[in-house]
Amino acid sequence: MISLGNVQKIFGGRVALHGLTLEVPQGEIFGLLGHNGAGKSTAIGMMLGQVWPTSGVVKVCGHDVTTHRAKALQKVGAIFEAPAFYDYLSGRRNLEILCQYSGPASPQRIREVVEWVGLTGREDSKVRTYSHGMRARLAIAQALLPQPELVILDEPGSGLDPEGIAEMRQTILRLHREMGLTILLSSHLLSEVEQLCSRIAVLNQGRKVFDGRIADAKTAAGRLTLKTPDFAKAAAVLTESGIITGSADGKFIVLSGGQTTAEAVKALVSANIPVDGIWHHEQTLEEFYLELIKESAPRN
Repeated sequence: MISLGNVQKIFGGRVALHGLTLEVPQGEIFGLLGHNGAGKSTAIGMMLGQVWPTSGVVKVCGHDVTTHRAKALQKVGAIFEAPAFYDYLSGRRNLEILCQYSGPASPQRIREVVEWVGLTGREDSKVRTYSHGMRARLAIAQALLPQPELVILDEPGSGLDPEGIAEMRQTILRLHREMGLTILLSSHLLSEVEQLCSRIAVLNQGRKVFDGRIADAKTAAGRLTLKTPDFAKAAAVLTESGIITGSADGKFIVLSGGQTTAEAVKALVSANIPVDGIWHHEQTLEEFYLELIKESAPRN
């Protein structure tokens, strides 16, 4: 649904994206992660035809955005940056005006999306009377007007309280489950991304530093939790025998290439060190992300 091929973007003399290649398959909820200034908004802006690439190819729904923007975005809905509404107008009137940017929507379509997001009965109230959660639902309604196949959501949980964040999560899952939409989600709420997405890409200072399944991200390669009465002695034995390359926090070990948990246990038992347990460590997405950003930071 989205394909970026070796895309570079330069603003003045600053490189915002360095040769970004990215594929978002149809039918997935795909997470795009990165700190402020990492290049997420630039990448999304190019997907929506609002930012032109300096070089490279940006395709959405099979069409080149730079040469066939209307075709590329015909079946795309988006919440990009902070949704802007006319506070002095009703929710319905806002949708009637804003749909002109993506193509006129019939009154019936507007009623359908209002009902779907749960604003029926409040569609004729002025937007200034809406809560943050209702504004978020109105933004989703706007994104659904063109009957999209792809929805791009940039920080959809911004400004919401915990209840609103949970409601947004359920809405995104419904979009995927009931409408079969492909969803690109950019968010700083890593716990939400962890619950929603099947795959992620991580940007750091304009470069892609990870692209893969969340399950792979959460399973640290070769990293095990080792439970033993004398961790320091166990780590020394395993290091000396070449089975591990390192240890950390008095409980983690990192296997050398080609080594297995069975080899580690065998070496410890031979050294008369009890092993109470040993298992692959599954880290949270937040742990993975913070460690990845630290490792990919430029060295001075």
